[in-house]
Amino acid sequence: MRYVKTSWHHAFDDEPVLIYSELDEDRYETRKVEVFRDGRSEWCDENHQTDSIGLSEIPFPTADEVSALPEFDVEEISSTEFERVWADSQDSSRVTG
Repeated sequence: MRYVKTSWHHAFDDEPVLIYSELDEDRYETRKVEVFRDGRSEWCDENHQTDSIGLSEIPFPTADEVSALPEFDVEEISSTEFERVWADSQDSSRVTG
């Protein structure tokens, strides 16, 4: 598995500013967490998707492809960092959901 964090620079209140993705060997998302400007987060995996968040149906682009777009910065992160964000999003959905 690979793990990436994408920062999205924009002014939309209803769109995430950070997107954490777990990618399989073919670069398809297997889990994802979106973090919003107000601190709330949403998550999805193959068993849990909603109207507002779902796994991409196409492979995740390379870091160079994403970073070529001025509104995005992408970096590879550790599994430990992803698991921390994943656990935090699970905890917050139990509290608010």
